[in-house]
Amino acid sequence: MNKENESNASTGLPKRFGGYDYIKITIFGLGANAIWQCLHIVIIPLLVLNFVVESQKNTYLGLLTFCGLFLAMITQPIMGAISDRYGFTWGRRRPYVLYGGIAALLLLPGIGFAQSYITLLLIYCFFQIALNAAYVPYQAFIPDMVAEKKRGLASGVKGLMEMLGIVIFIYPISLLMDRYLLNQEGIWLGSSLGLLTLLLLVTMLLTVLLIKEKPGKLNGHNSLATTLLQTFKIDVSRNRSFIWFIISRLLVFVAFTTLQQFALNFLMDVTGVANPAEATAQFSVLGVVGIILSIWPAGYIADKIGRKPVTMTACLFGAVGIAMIYLSQNLSTILVASGIIGIAVGSFYSANWALATDLVPKNEEARYLGLVNIATAGGATVARLIGPVIDILNSRAAGWGYRVMLISCIFYLTAGALLMLKVRSKNES
Repeated sequence: MNKENESNASTGLPKRFGGYDYIKITIFGLGANAIWQCLHIVIIPLLVLNFVVESQKNTYLGLLTFCGLFLAMITQPIMGAISDRYGFTWGRRRPYVLYGGIAALLLLPGIGFAQSYITLLLIYCFFQIALNAAYVPYQAFIPDMVAEKKRGLASGVKGLMEMLGIVIFIYPISLLMDRYLLNQEGIWLGSSLGLLTLLLLVTMLLTVLLIKEKPGKLNGHNSLATTLLQTFKIDVSRNRSFIWFIISRLLVFVAFTTLQQFALNFLMDVTGVANPAEATAQFSVLGVVGIILSIWPAGYIADKIGRKPVTMTACLFGAVGIAMIYLSQNLSTILVASGIIGIAVGSFYSANWALATDLVPKNEEARYLGLVNIATAGGATVARLIGPVIDILNSRAAGWGYRVMLISCIFYLTAGALLMLKVRSKNES
């Protein structure tokens, strides 16, 4: 038995963990992330246009996604705490991936049947709850199954799989939705949602069937009610670094999600492109190419030199990319900036998630990773609040709302990088 296998045996981790295993524990992220990004970047913004006036599209888009992501922010730590405590004979994580995934499968096609803004809002919110109920237990596979010294690599693979979902699906979904925007024929919307539903089904089944977990057992002696009441409890004195980590991550995700969420409207209003969904897809795909190029190397480097230096560099690199967009309204320059921002996002994903898995306490992995996702979903939620600000400022001076949006993103990334200085992981003195 080699040293790594000896270490795994002593910590209760699987004795053998190879390249194929990294794929198995991250494949569900490919489906879930592709669905979220296709909905948020292309499908939802275009559907909102069916129900609201043009001058208020950012306001109503921000409100809808704010509500859904607020529910996601609450759902994630609750389901994490339940997954940590209540297991099944076939595992602590897979049952929740299956049951949450089935609920999401039933709700996703319903988005296409919405006949009003309120109906769209309700279906979207319930879908967020269902998919997040599956997603948080899935994220705990890394601390459950991967040795600490390999978690940077595992986080890189996780991020790579999630980005591959965008690369593969964002462009065809955008082409289908451009045709829907042109003639409002339901077949194009139905094809988009049908393709995403099939993707969710396949990745969910692969996760449930390929991963082998030990039988889950009751963790601790608290009742379900007590477990739920303690879901958001953090001992601040013992976990001060975790608090600073959460705040830093939230700011960074506010920046990246703001840019992502309002990209379609920005390109439509500022650059005046003829096919906004296709241009947004190009913007997203180039960003994802940057992510793919950086996400695995960043995870490897984070294992070698530490998570914090890579995280901080990624934040500042992202700020440079956004500054390029601020200084130019030329589509070609904006697309180059998207690649730079993608490199920043990929590096941040790997290093920052590896740091998160280092900071979570044993036997509470899913709950604490759910709390980490308060920063992820919370950042995405806060990002939507700038929608009304964009509309108000744009009504006073053309494009001014988008300029304020970009300046805010640069500030968030810089502040997020500086706050990392206050974080101390277990490997630091």
